[in-house]
Amino acid sequence: MKSFVNLAGAALLLALAASGCKTMDEQLPNPNLPTADSAVPPALLLPRIEYDLFNSGDGGPFTQVQRWNQYTISNDSYYGGQNQYNWTTTGSLYTVLKNVNQMDIQAVKQLGTKQNVYSALAKFFRAYIFIWQTQRVGDTPAAQAGQGLANLTPTFDAQKAVYARSLAMLDTANTLLGNSLAGTLSGDIYYQQNGASAVAQWRKVVNSYKLRVLISLSRRAQDNADLQIPQQFAAIVNNPSQYPVLTSNTDNWAFQFNSAYNTYPHTPNDGNNQRQNAGAAYLSLTTATQDPRTFITATPAPAQLAAGKQPSDFSAYVGSSPAVGLGDLSTGSNAGQYSFTNYLRYYSSVQGPESYILLGYPELNFTIAEGINRGWVPGASANTYYLRGINASLDFYGLADGQQLTIGDVSGKKLGTAVVSRSAFLSNPGVMYKGDNTDGLEQILNQKYVAFFQNSGYEPLYNWRRTGFPRTFVSTGSGINATGKIPRRWQYPVDEQTYNPDNYSAALKSQFGGTDDLNQDTWLTK
Repeated sequence: MKSFVNLAGAALLLALAASGCKTMDEQLPNPNLPTADSAVPPALLLPRIEYDLFNSGDGGPFTQVQRWNQYTISNDSYYGGQNQYNWTTTGSLYTVLKNVNQMDIQAVKQLGTKQNVYSALAKFFRAYIFIWQTQRVGDTPAAQAGQGLANLTPTFDAQKAVYARSLAMLDTANTLLGNSLAGTLSGDIYYQQNGASAVAQWRKVVNSYKLRVLISLSRRAQDNADLQIPQQFAAIVNNPSQYPVLTSNTDNWAFQFNSAYNTYPHTPNDGNNQRQNAGAAYLSLTTATQDPRTFITATPAPAQLAAGKQPSDFSAYVGSSPAVGLGDLSTGSNAGQYSFTNYLRYYSSVQGPESYILLGYPELNFTIAEGINRGWVPGASANTYYLRGINASLDFYGLADGQQLTIGDVSGKKLGTAVVSRSAFLSNPGVMYKGDNTDGLEQILNQKYVAFFQNSGYEPLYNWRRTGFPRTFVSTGSGINATGKIPRRWQYPVDEQTYNPDNYSAALKSQFGGTDDLNQDTWLTK
């Protein structure tokens, strides 16, 4: 019995010792695993955020987004992609938002003040993310979004409230970036340099983006006086010292491709050029006005050349339409009826011919021109900004009067040459500004669409959805989808439906009569 007690006691001591050792081990943090309290330099989070805004938010050139923008039209669903607007549930940028919040937290902890450059940029990124989301679905979580475990069922903010809050954040970001801030901006993948010069560039982006947001609210400018949309717009245009904006193409917020890591979507060996045709929405505008960007972006249609036309003849360039089914598009393309993307420019290098613009100087000028056309900036000249936008786009492609361009076919084989005439284009009656009226507004939006070619994410589509221009944009037809029309929005993300059902249902009831309807307008575009 005594022996048994001694053995039991020894076993108990061993168990307690083992338990105590395990408890001590568990209390020791693993130095290789980050925790919520770990110090992570905000400069390491910034490039990830910036890359995700491009990759997840915009998608880049020659993607499905650009097919929805109707710049390219697939004739082969397997290799060229789908043309149909088969929208269902949207993605989101809430993962990016969590990184933005962490960058902000880390910057404040490590720099000891909220008045720091990373926190200022965080305000811009949050506004960008919330606008991106609300443009797609309508009402959306914003004020309570991104709180993690603290709030897994955020309420949905009304779309108007999302815009009001985002505009205020942009204004604060501009003010902060104009002050002396703690910290040196490092890790920036867009403007590359560190210090005050990069901060100044980002301040221009913030204000130029705010103008984009304000013009996107044009349908709500008259019946929502409390938002002061025209007044905010005019304040930026009339006061460049307080609200600096982009002043040239060198200021463009643009993603740079390279041959090592971030290669251009097209390469000399991918063979996809023959599976995608140039879009009629774009080529119908450029060929009608003798626009030299025709020669830069497209090839002449083989059937037109076979009929005797020269590669320099604008009428030899013919786009295809997403209203047509893929079978007919394939047949027409094989018969040489349609133009292709310019192989010599867009397939000749893994680095690509140009950067991808997220927000650019040409767009800024067209946006200001539209605001003036609408009467938002009394005394200003819409024509001045309209022409600046056109010329900035021509400059982006390096087009100069008298320049001789080599014209190739779908595989890059030389067909002939064409001479650039900017003067003939600018003096074309279809291009010369017709005044601050509906005709002038249409011209501004037509040229804005042309300048958007293969850049700026969903902006070409959103501008058409908001204004109905350009008229060449195809909105109906059997090739669009089963309903034959482009949806007006996306459905809410699956996560909202699954994990936030009560607030999701309330948002549907308040906006769309309880149905997550793709074909109903949100407050923004009603």
